[in-house]
Amino acid sequence: MREARRRLPPWRLAALALAVLIITACAPLVIPAGTPVAAPGMARDGVRVADGVILPLHVWAPAEQTPTAVVLAVHGFNDYGKFFAGTGAFLAERGIVSYAYDQRGFGRAPNRGIWPGRATLVDDLKAVVAALRRRHPDLPLYVVGESMGGAVAILAATGPAPPKVDGLILAAPAVWGRSTMPWYQRAALWLSVRTLPGMTVTGRGLGVVASDNIDMLRELGRDPLVIKETRIDAIYGLVNLMDAALAAAPRLDGPALMLYGAQDEIVPEEPVRRFVAALPEDAGIRVAVYADGYHMLLRDLQAQVVWRDIAAWISDPRAPLPSGADSEALARAPCGVRDSCDMVRDTGAAG
Repeated sequence: MREARRRLPPWRLAALALAVLIITACAPLVIPAGTPVAAPGMARDGVRVADGVILPLHVWAPAEQTPTAVVLAVHGFNDYGKFFAGTGAFLAERGIVSYAYDQRGFGRAPNRGIWPGRATLVDDLKAVVAALRRRHPDLPLYVVGESMGGAVAILAATGPAPPKVDGLILAAPAVWGRSTMPWYQRAALWLSVRTLPGMTVTGRGLGVVASDNIDMLRELGRDPLVIKETRIDAIYGLVNLMDAALAAAPRLDGPALMLYGAQDEIVPEEPVRRFVAALPEDAGIRVAVYADGYHMLLRDLQAQVVWRDIAAWISDPRAPLPSGADSEALARAPCGVRDSCDMVRDTGAAG
Protein backbone atom coordinates (compact mmCIF):
# COMPACT_ATOMS: atom_id res chain seq x y z
CA MET A 1 0.00 0.00 0.00
CA ARG A 2 2.81 2.42 0.88
CA GLU A 3 4.55 1.76 -2.44
CA ALA A 4 1.31 2.33 -4.33
CA ARG A 5 0.79 5.68 -2.60
CA ARG A 6 4.33 6.80 -3.51
CA ARG A 7 3.90 5.97 -7.19
CA LEU A 8 3.38 9.13 -9.29
CA PRO A 9 0.28 9.38 -11.49
CA PRO A 10 0.95 8.87 -15.21
CA TRP A 11 0.23 12.49 -16.07
CA ARG A 12 2.80 13.70 -13.55
CA LEU A 13 5.37 11.29 -14.90
CA ALA A 14 4.72 12.60 -18.40
CA ALA A 15 5.01 16.20 -17.21
CA LEU A 16 8.26 15.43 -15.39
CA ALA A 17 9.72 13.68 -18.44
CA LEU A 18 8.78 16.63 -20.64
CA ALA A 19 10.37 19.08 -18.22
CA VAL A 20 13.61 17.08 -18.13
CA LEU A 21 13.59 16.87 -21.92
CA ILE A 22 13.14 20.62 -22.29
CA ILE A 23 15.87 21.40 -19.75
CA THR A 24 18.39 19.08 -21.39
CA ALA A 25 17.40 19.78 -24.99
CA CYS A 26 19.82 21.11 -27.56
CA ALA A 27 19.90 24.85 -28.11
CA PRO A 28 19.06 26.32 -31.50
CA LEU A 29 22.01 26.17 -33.89
CA VAL A 30 23.21 29.56 -35.12
CA ILE A 31 26.38 30.13 -37.16
CA PRO A 32 27.05 33.87 -37.18
CA ALA A 33 29.73 35.81 -39.02
CA GLY A 34 33.29 35.53 -37.85
CA THR A 35 35.64 38.25 -36.68
CA PRO A 36 35.94 41.17 -39.12
CA VAL A 37 39.16 40.87 -41.11
CA ALA A 38 38.67 42.94 -44.26
CA ALA A 39 36.84 45.89 -45.73
CA PRO A 40 33.78 44.93 -47.81
CA GLY A 41 34.49 44.79 -51.52
CA MET A 42 33.80 43.08 -54.81
CA ALA A 43 35.42 39.71 -55.45
CA ARG A 44 35.72 37.50 -58.51
CA ASP A 45 32.94 35.15 -57.42
CA GLY A 46 30.74 37.59 -55.53
CA VAL A 47 31.01 40.19 -52.81
CA ARG A 48 33.37 39.96 -49.84
CA VAL A 49 31.87 40.87 -46.47
CA ALA A 50 33.59 41.88 -43.25
CA ASP A 51 34.71 38.43 -42.05
CA GLY A 52 36.17 37.61 -45.44
CA VAL A 53 33.31 35.34 -46.56
CA ILE A 54 32.36 35.60 -50.25
CA LEU A 55 28.62 35.83 -50.84
CA PRO A 56 27.55 34.79 -54.37
CA LEU A 57 26.37 37.73 -56.47
CA HIS A 58 23.90 37.85 -59.38
CA VAL A 59 24.07 40.83 -61.75
CA TRP A 60 21.71 42.26 -64.38
CA ALA A 61 23.30 45.21 -66.17
CA PRO A 62 22.15 47.39 -69.09
CA ALA A 63 23.60 46.09 -72.33
CA GLU A 64 24.06 49.29 -74.30
CA GLN A 65 23.99 52.21 -71.90
CA THR A 66 25.64 53.53 -68.78
CA PRO A 67 23.56 52.72 -65.69
CA THR A 68 21.55 55.55 -64.18
CA ALA A 69 20.81 53.83 -60.84
CA VAL A 70 21.74 50.78 -58.79
CA VAL A 71 19.38 48.28 -57.16
CA LEU A 72 20.45 45.78 -54.51
CA ALA A 73 17.91 42.95 -54.12
CA VAL A 74 17.65 40.91 -50.92
CA HIS A 75 15.84 37.57 -51.19
CA GLY A 76 13.34 35.87 -48.92
CA PHE A 77 13.49 32.86 -46.60
CA ASN A 78 14.82 29.63 -48.20
CA ASP A 79 15.30 31.46 -51.51
CA TYR A 80 18.45 32.93 -53.10
CA GLY A 81 19.61 35.69 -55.41
CA LYS A 82 18.12 34.27 -58.59
CA PHE A 83 14.68 35.37 -57.37
CA PHE A 84 15.32 38.79 -58.93
CA ALA A 85 16.03 37.52 -62.48
CA GLY A 86 12.81 38.79 -64.08
CA THR A 87 12.81 42.11 -62.25
CA GLY A 88 16.54 42.62 -62.85
CA ALA A 89 16.23 42.02 -66.59
CA PHE A 90 13.27 44.43 -66.78
CA LEU A 91 15.15 47.16 -64.91
CA ALA A 92 18.30 46.62 -67.01
CA GLU A 93 16.30 47.49 -70.12
CA ARG A 94 15.53 50.80 -68.42
CA GLY A 95 19.10 51.66 -67.55
CA ILE A 96 19.20 50.31 -64.00
CA VAL A 97 21.86 47.82 -62.92
CA SER A 98 20.67 45.27 -60.35
CA TYR A 99 22.60 43.07 -57.93
CA ALA A 100 21.26 40.27 -55.76
CA TYR A 101 23.35 38.22 -53.35
CA ASP A 102 22.78 34.87 -51.66
CA GLN A 103 22.37 35.62 -47.98
CA ARG A 104 24.44 33.60 -45.55
CA GLY A 105 22.76 30.24 -44.96
CA PHE A 106 20.94 30.27 -48.31
CA GLY A 107 21.63 29.48 -51.96
CA ARG A 108 25.35 28.94 -52.55
CA ALA A 109 26.40 30.99 -49.54
CA PRO A 110 28.20 29.26 -46.62
CA ASN A 111 26.36 27.08 -44.08
CA ARG A 112 23.32 26.47 -46.21
CA GLY A 113 20.24 25.72 -44.15
CA ILE A 114 21.71 27.03 -40.88
CA TRP A 115 20.37 30.27 -39.43
CA PRO A 116 23.12 32.93 -39.28
CA GLY A 117 21.44 35.25 -36.80
CA ARG A 118 19.72 38.59 -37.22
CA ALA A 119 22.83 40.70 -36.63
CA THR A 120 24.81 38.80 -39.26
CA LEU A 121 22.11 39.21 -41.91
CA VAL A 122 21.94 42.94 -41.21
CA ASP A 123 25.70 43.38 -41.18
CA ASP A 124 26.05 41.47 -44.45
CA LEU A 125 23.51 43.77 -46.10
CA LYS A 126 25.44 46.81 -44.89
CA ALA A 127 28.67 45.31 -46.23
CA VAL A 128 27.19 44.65 -49.68
CA VAL A 129 25.81 48.19 -49.83
CA ALA A 130 29.25 49.53 -48.94
CA ALA A 131 30.88 47.44 -51.66
CA LEU A 132 28.39 48.64 -54.28
CA ARG A 133 28.86 52.25 -53.17
CA ARG A 134 32.55 51.86 -53.92
CA ARG A 135 31.80 50.38 -57.35
CA HIS A 136 29.16 53.02 -58.24
CA PRO A 137 30.07 56.10 -56.18
CA ASP A 138 28.07 58.56 -58.30
CA LEU A 139 24.81 56.61 -58.75
CA PRO A 140 21.72 56.49 -56.53
CA LEU A 141 21.36 53.11 -54.81
CA TYR A 142 18.09 51.45 -53.76
CA VAL A 143 17.52 48.30 -51.74
CA VAL A 144 14.68 45.97 -52.75
CA GLY A 145 13.84 43.50 -49.99
CA GLU A 146 11.39 40.66 -50.57
CA SER A 147 9.72 38.99 -47.57
CA MET A 148 12.55 38.06 -45.18
CA GLY A 149 14.82 40.32 -47.20
CA GLY A 150 12.41 43.16 -46.51
CA ALA A 151 12.68 42.50 -42.77
CA VAL A 152 16.48 42.55 -43.01
CA ALA A 153 16.33 45.85 -44.93
CA ILE A 154 13.99 47.37 -42.32
CA LEU A 155 16.30 46.43 -39.46
CA ALA A 156 19.37 47.70 -41.30
CA ALA A 157 17.67 51.03 -42.01
CA THR A 158 16.37 51.51 -38.47
CA GLY A 159 19.38 50.26 -36.50
CA PRO A 160 22.72 51.85 -35.68
CA ALA A 161 24.92 52.98 -38.57
CA PRO A 162 22.27 52.44 -41.28
CA PRO A 163 23.56 51.81 -44.82
CA LYS A 164 23.76 54.79 -47.15
CA VAL A 165 20.93 54.15 -49.60
CA ASP A 166 18.61 56.46 -51.52
CA GLY A 167 15.46 54.48 -50.81
CA LEU A 168 13.92 51.17 -49.77
CA ILE A 169 11.45 49.04 -51.70
CA LEU A 170 9.77 46.46 -49.45
CA ALA A 171 7.92 43.71 -51.34
CA ALA A 172 5.63 41.79 -48.96
CA PRO A 173 8.02 42.39 -46.04
CA ALA A 174 8.08 39.68 -43.37
CA VAL A 175 6.57 41.56 -40.41
CA TRP A 176 4.51 38.67 -39.01
CA GLY A 177 5.54 39.08 -35.39
CA ARG A 178 4.51 36.83 -32.51
CA SER A 179 1.97 39.35 -31.27
CA THR A 180 -0.14 38.66 -34.35
CA MET A 181 0.25 34.86 -34.32
CA PRO A 182 -2.32 32.46 -32.82
CA TRP A 183 -1.30 31.16 -29.38
CA TYR A 184 -1.04 27.58 -30.59
CA GLN A 185 1.53 28.54 -33.25
CA ARG A 186 3.62 30.38 -30.68
CA ALA A 187 3.36 27.45 -28.26
CA ALA A 188 4.28 24.88 -30.91
CA LEU A 189 7.35 26.86 -31.95
CA TRP A 190 8.41 27.44 -28.33
CA LEU A 191 8.23 23.73 -27.56
CA SER A 192 9.72 22.39 -30.79
CA VAL A 193 12.75 24.69 -30.81
CA ARG A 194 13.56 23.54 -27.27
CA THR A 195 13.15 19.85 -27.95
CA LEU A 196 13.87 19.21 -31.63
CA PRO A 197 15.67 22.29 -33.00
CA GLY A 198 17.40 20.32 -35.75
CA MET A 199 14.27 18.62 -37.03
CA THR A 200 13.27 19.66 -40.54
CA VAL A 201 9.78 20.41 -41.79
CA THR A 202 8.24 21.26 -45.14
CA GLY A 203 5.30 23.36 -46.20
CA ARG A 204 3.60 20.47 -47.93
CA GLY A 205 0.00 19.94 -46.92
CA LEU A 206 -0.55 23.44 -45.56
CA GLY A 207 -2.61 24.52 -48.56
CA VAL A 208 -0.89 27.90 -48.71
CA VAL A 209 -0.55 29.52 -52.15
CA ALA A 210 2.52 31.72 -52.52
CA SER A 211 1.78 32.89 -56.07
CA ASP A 212 -0.65 32.46 -58.95
CA ASN A 213 2.34 31.73 -61.22
CA ILE A 214 2.18 27.94 -61.04
CA ASP A 215 4.92 27.35 -63.60
CA MET A 216 7.28 29.49 -61.56
CA LEU A 217 6.39 27.61 -58.37
CA ARG A 218 7.10 24.29 -60.09
CA GLU A 219 10.45 25.59 -61.25
CA LEU A 220 11.31 26.55 -57.67
CA GLY A 221 10.38 23.03 -56.63
CA ARG A 222 12.95 21.66 -59.07
CA ASP A 223 15.68 24.16 -58.15
CA PRO A 224 18.18 22.42 -55.85
CA LEU A 225 19.31 25.74 -54.38
CA VAL A 226 15.86 26.53 -52.99
CA ILE A 227 15.60 24.99 -49.51
CA LYS A 228 12.65 22.58 -49.27
CA GLU A 229 13.19 21.13 -45.79
CA THR A 230 13.66 23.73 -43.09
CA ARG A 231 15.18 23.32 -39.65
CA ILE A 232 12.96 24.29 -36.72
CA ASP A 233 15.66 26.58 -35.31
CA ALA A 234 15.84 28.42 -38.65
CA ILE A 235 12.09 29.06 -38.45
CA TYR A 236 12.61 30.26 -34.88
CA GLY A 237 15.28 32.67 -36.10
CA LEU A 238 12.97 33.94 -38.83
CA VAL A 239 10.19 34.61 -36.31
CA ASN A 240 12.62 36.55 -34.12
CA LEU A 241 13.59 38.57 -37.19
CA MET A 242 9.94 39.29 -38.01
CA ASP A 243 9.28 40.32 -34.41
CA ALA A 244 12.06 42.88 -34.62
CA ALA A 245 10.96 44.17 -38.04
CA LEU A 246 7.38 44.74 -36.86
CA ALA A 247 8.63 46.59 -33.78
CA ALA A 248 10.91 48.77 -35.94
CA ALA A 249 8.06 50.39 -37.91
CA PRO A 250 7.98 53.63 -35.85
CA ARG A 251 11.68 54.20 -36.61
CA LEU A 252 11.50 53.66 -40.38
CA ASP A 253 12.19 56.73 -42.46
CA GLY A 254 11.71 57.29 -46.17
CA PRO A 255 11.90 57.49 -48.99
CA ALA A 256 10.42 54.01 -49.12
CA LEU A 257 7.90 52.08 -51.17
CA MET A 258 6.02 49.21 -49.55
CA LEU A 259 4.25 46.69 -51.80
CA TYR A 260 1.64 44.17 -50.63
CA GLY A 261 -0.69 41.75 -52.39
CA ALA A 262 -4.26 41.50 -51.15
CA GLN A 263 -4.14 37.75 -51.82
CA ASP A 264 -0.99 37.19 -49.74
CA GLU A 265 -1.33 33.93 -47.79
CA ILE A 266 2.22 33.95 -46.38
CA VAL A 267 2.33 37.25 -44.47
CA PRO A 268 -1.21 37.84 -43.16
CA GLU A 269 -2.96 41.15 -43.45
CA GLU A 270 -3.19 41.90 -39.71
CA PRO A 271 0.56 42.32 -39.06
CA VAL A 272 0.86 44.38 -42.24
CA ARG A 273 -1.93 46.64 -40.99
CA ARG A 274 -0.12 47.06 -37.67
CA PHE A 275 3.15 47.79 -39.41
CA VAL A 276 1.58 50.43 -41.66
CA ALA A 277 -0.32 52.00 -38.77
CA ALA A 278 2.92 52.35 -36.79
CA LEU A 279 4.87 54.08 -39.56
CA PRO A 280 5.78 57.69 -38.71
CA GLU A 281 3.74 60.45 -40.25
CA ASP A 282 5.30 62.53 -43.02
CA ALA A 283 8.13 60.05 -43.46
CA GLY A 284 7.88 59.75 -47.23
CA ILE A 285 6.74 56.12 -47.19
CA ARG A 286 4.42 55.07 -50.01
CA VAL A 287 2.20 52.00 -49.56
CA ALA A 288 0.71 50.17 -52.54
CA VAL A 289 -1.76 47.26 -52.47
CA TYR A 290 -2.30 45.02 -55.50
CA ALA A 291 -5.79 43.53 -55.51
CA ASP A 292 -4.69 40.42 -57.43
CA GLY A 293 -1.21 40.16 -55.93
CA TYR A 294 0.11 37.21 -53.93
CA HIS A 295 3.15 36.97 -51.68
CA MET A 296 5.61 36.61 -54.55
CA LEU A 297 4.66 39.93 -56.11
CA LEU A 298 7.85 40.11 -58.15
CA ARG A 299 7.10 36.73 -59.77
CA ASP A 300 3.31 36.63 -59.93
CA LEU A 301 1.51 36.53 -63.26
CA GLN A 302 1.03 40.30 -62.93
CA ALA A 303 4.67 40.86 -61.98
CA GLN A 304 5.29 43.34 -64.79
CA VAL A 305 2.72 45.66 -63.23
CA VAL A 306 4.84 45.71 -60.08
CA TRP A 307 8.09 46.03 -62.05
CA ARG A 308 6.77 49.13 -63.82
CA ASP A 309 5.80 50.66 -60.50
CA ILE A 310 9.26 50.02 -59.08
CA ALA A 311 10.98 51.57 -62.10
CA ALA A 312 8.66 54.59 -61.98
CA TRP A 313 9.20 55.10 -58.25
CA ILE A 314 12.98 54.97 -58.66
CA SER A 315 12.67 57.58 -61.40
CA ASP A 316 10.43 59.83 -59.27
CA PRO A 317 9.51 58.74 -55.71
CA ARG A 318 6.86 61.46 -55.47
CA ALA A 319 4.92 60.69 -58.64
CA PRO A 320 1.82 58.43 -58.63
CA LEU A 321 2.53 54.82 -59.53
CA PRO A 322 1.57 53.76 -63.08
CA SER A 323 -0.67 50.97 -61.76
CA GLY A 324 -2.56 53.22 -59.38
CA ALA A 325 -1.96 50.67 -56.62
CA ASP A 326 -1.13 53.53 -54.27
CA SER A 327 -4.38 55.37 -54.93
CA GLU A 328 -7.36 55.30 -52.60
CA ALA A 329 -9.61 53.95 -55.36
CA LEU A 330 -7.57 50.77 -55.84
CA ALA A 331 -7.02 50.49 -52.11
CA ARG A 332 -10.77 49.99 -51.74
CA ALA A 333 -11.02 47.42 -54.53
CA PRO A 334 -10.37 44.31 -52.40
CA CYS A 335 -12.76 45.41 -49.61
CA GLY A 336 -15.36 42.79 -50.35
CA VAL A 337 -12.72 40.07 -50.49
CA ARG A 338 -10.37 40.59 -47.57
CA ASP A 339 -11.45 43.87 -45.94
CA SER A 340 -8.41 45.73 -47.20
CA CYS A 341 -10.11 49.15 -47.28
CA ASP A 342 -7.79 50.71 -44.74
CA MET A 343 -4.59 49.05 -45.88
CA VAL A 344 -3.16 51.89 -47.93
CA ARG A 345 -1.83 54.92 -46.11
CA ASP A 346 0.49 57.44 -47.72
CA THR A 347 2.73 58.66 -44.92
CA GLY A 348 4.18 61.70 -46.59
CA ALA A 349 4.71 60.88 -50.28
CA ALA A 350 2.79 63.08 -52.67
CA GLY A 351 0.41 61.76 -55.31
